[in-house]
Order: sequence, then structure tokens, then C-alpha cells
Amino acid sequence: MAVNVAVDLAPRSPRELRLRNPIIAASGTFGYGTEYAGLTDVQSLGAIVCKGTTITPRRGNSLPRIVETPAGMLNAIGLQNYGVERVAREFGPLWATWQVPVLVNLVGDSVAEFRAMAELLDETPGIAGLELNISCPNVDRGGMLFGIDCAAAAEVTAAVRAATTLPVMVKLTPNVTDIVAIARAVADAGADCLSLINTLLGMAIDVRRRRPVLGNVTGGLSGPAVKPIALRMVYQVAAAVDVPVVGIGGISSLTDALEFLMAGATAVQVGTANYVQPDLMATMVRELPEWLAGQGYHDIHQIIGIAQPEAVRAARFPNLATPAAD
Repeated sequence: MAVNVAVDLAPRSPRELRLRNPIIAASGTFGYGTEYAGLTDVQSLGAIVCKGTTITPRRGNSLPRIVETPAGMLNAIGLQNYGVERVAREFGPLWATWQVPVLVNLVGDSVAEFRAMAELLDETPGIAGLELNISCPNVDRGGMLFGIDCAAAAEVTAAVRAATTLPVMVKLTPNVTDIVAIARAVADAGADCLSLINTLLGMAIDVRRRRPVLGNVTGGLSGPAVKPIALRMVYQVAAAVDVPVVGIGGISSLTDALEFLMAGATAVQVGTANYVQPDLMATMVRELPEWLAGQGYHDIHQIIGIAQPEAVRAARFPNLATPAAD
């Protein structure tokens, strides 16, 4: 039985973001896609989100920048990257020859920086869409993170939306009291889809040295340890907005991905697990239609949101199958 696993992440955009499957490489863990070419079938993926890109090149934070934690890792890379102009010039033409669509993850310190980068990439060949990292400080508001304030999050989303016709995905931070309020503000401001969650803020201390392990003191916690939190937030947000949601956080198996899909995610991003198993995503791409067919499904949309309450399923997920008892 043929199984449809294609998904649309920007159904209201004039420039489509239709993926052959819902398995996406998360920003910061897959480089620019070229680094994994000899390790896995990069072209089989649903999409790739390249590493965080700023308006000018950055060297990143001082070492050490990564430390393992129980069931996860802390990173404080500091957004080391080539800068948006070099990414557009060197990688755009290459990505244009690929089958897999590539989104550029944008990080700005002001609304003006986000807008300028969006304008530059708007007509760059090989750019399938933008992912806005709003877990960064807004210098125009005294260093407050864009992603923890509804007005700031909406402002940067609206500015990028006005600057480009590319599909716009906004990546939400979990370091907030009410992620649903932020999600609604961003969706109302013009986001085509939302991705969540970004890393949780954490730290580690070297008890022998009596000092923080990371050179930056704190870093972003990712990996299996954050999955229950991410799953809960995806479940809440998917029920509250009318744009597609992409689930991120601790996904390290097809079963993990299925949980996010059933919670209401239209697609998933795999991040930290790529360091442990570089071919994991390609394996998931192969396994997903087999699992669906084995359960009697012919379309992935028959399970997206299936774990939501009945009223939410009826309002948000009209293509669902009847939930199975087991």
C-alpha cells in the first residue's frame, strides 16, 4: 500500500514549503548539510535548517563550549557562523541543485537586522524558507529576549513577513511562562509555521575546579532530557494556533517522532541525536511509511493530532482517522 508522508508547512504562503516527508534536520546540529554528505543520505530528508546565521560573521564563545549531561548536552557555541552574505553567496547556489529544501535559521540583535537578512535572502536561489530564532536579545529593548515578550516576538515576525515572500517559520523558546501566548502572537503576525522548542537554559559546574564548566557559564540544554517538556509545549501550541507546528526536543527514534506527530506536530526536527547516530534521520524516513502501513494508515495526516482531545481534533485536524484503542 502506498503511503503519503508529504506535509505542507506553509499552506497560506504563495511560495510553497511542501516536504516529501516530515523529518527535518534541526539548526545547529547539521551544519550546512555538506558536513553529513558522507555519513547519511542527506537528499532523502524532508528538509534541512542550516546553522544559525547572523548579519555579520561571528567567532562564537570561548572554550569549552559543549558538555555532556545526563540524557543530554549543554552547548554554548555562541552562534559561530560565516554571516548571511557568505551563506547566500556560497551555499545558496549549491542548495539550489539539491532535492532537499534548505531553510536558513536567522539570528538578529534587532528587528532591523532580521529585516535586512530576510530581504537579502528573499530572492537568493536555493533558499526554501527562513526560520527565525527569537531566543536572542533585542538590543533595542535593553537586551530582553524577543521570544519572551508577545509584542517583541510579533514585531520581528511582522517585519520579516513584510520583507520577504519566503515561507517564515518562527522558533519559540521554552524559557517563558506561557508559550501559547507567544505562539498566538507570532502566528497572528504572519508566521507560516512555528517550530518548538529551542534549548532550555542550563549550566554545569566542575566540582574539582570549583568553576562552571562552560566558558560562557550557561548554555542550552538539549537531548532526550528535554523531550517531555517539548512534547507538552507542542501539544499545547498545536491546539491553540491555526498554522503548522514543527516539534523539536530530544527526538532520537521514530517512536519519539510519532509522539510529536500525534501531539499535533506536522513535522519534526532532529537535533542532538545526529551527533550520536548520523544516519538516524534517513532511517526514520524509511521506517515512517512502513509503520503507517503496518497500522493500516495510508496518509500521515491520519495521525497528526490524534492524541488531542476530541474538540481539538475536530477543529484543528480534520483529516484524522478514528483514534485506535491501542
